[in-house]
Amino acid sequence: MKLVSYHVADKQTVRAGWLQNDSIYDLEETYSYLAETRGEMMSLPVSLLDYLQLPQEQKNWLRSVQEEANFAVSPLGLFTDTKLAAPIPRPPSFRDFYAFEEHVKTARKNRGLDLVLEWYHFPVFYFSNTGAIKGHDEAVEKPSFTEWLDYELEVACIIGKEGKNISREHALEHIEGFIVLNDWSARDVQREEVKVGLGPAKGKDFATSMGPYLVTKDELEDCRNGEHFNLEMKASVNGRLLSQGNMNTLYFSFSQMIERASQDCTLYPGDVIGSGTVGTGCILELGTHIHRWLQKGDIVELSVERLGTLRNKIT
Repeated sequence: MKLVSYHVADKQTVRAGWLQNDSIYDLEETYSYLAETRGEMMSLPVSLLDYLQLPQEQKNWLRSVQEEANFAVSPLGLFTDTKLAAPIPRPPSFRDFYAFEEHVKTARKNRGLDLVLEWYHFPVFYFSNTGAIKGHDEAVEKPSFTEWLDYELEVACIIGKEGKNISREHALEHIEGFIVLNDWSARDVQREEVKVGLGPAKGKDFATSMGPYLVTKDELEDCRNGEHFNLEMKASVNGRLLSQGNMNTLYFSFSQMIERASQDCTLYPGDVIGSGTVGTGCILELGTHIHRWLQKGDIVELSVERLGTLRNKIT
């Protein structure tokens, strides 16, 4: 399934929907129909966070809709004509990992640094600002404090089942699905912050883009090889292709990330786990001889096979 969050006409309210044949259907209306036809009482999901907290049996109802010949709910409109929000506009938490070896090696080399051996011991992450999440086609304001604005080509998983001390072997059971993620970065600020021994903080907290939709993991089984997924990743600026990689080059898998994040800590439905940047997936890694830092007016598009294209304009 492809799950979305969309703005209603007043653009002040965000509701959840699901996508089929390029049309969007409202999630609450769908579940009202499903509960009635099944003769069950339930709390209807208005947001995707509501949906993620449903029992698995009720989540499975939505997949059955695709097989119903006489489905009675009318579509809201075409996907391309609908203003989207981020799938989880305000996630409970957002951890962004640093799990692609090529990116880490190259980015550090460009700063005259070696890759520390501790990086191989366990996957590391930082917490980012859940109050600054942007959706597909939503403008991203260039912060006044940076001249080195950068994109980061990433994938994120969305947690669908609560868990603590989740083993690597059972981690995939806790993933609802995957989204494209752009971890915008103010590189000049970030460079100074990490010298202090903390961060990145202000170099990252102004915006993170996610979308355009959440693809449930069952849709990707044919791309899975053990803990890894064979999905091509690309990034372009103003139509010029800059970055290319594959999700299967993760050094630490999402299963390992979840195991680490949940160690003596509870993960909740809606929590976001980011992969970190794929190799070649940012200007910092490519070098400004390949492309200058981002400026107002630039359009950045991140595409991941099967997960769609996430587009944002710098304003």
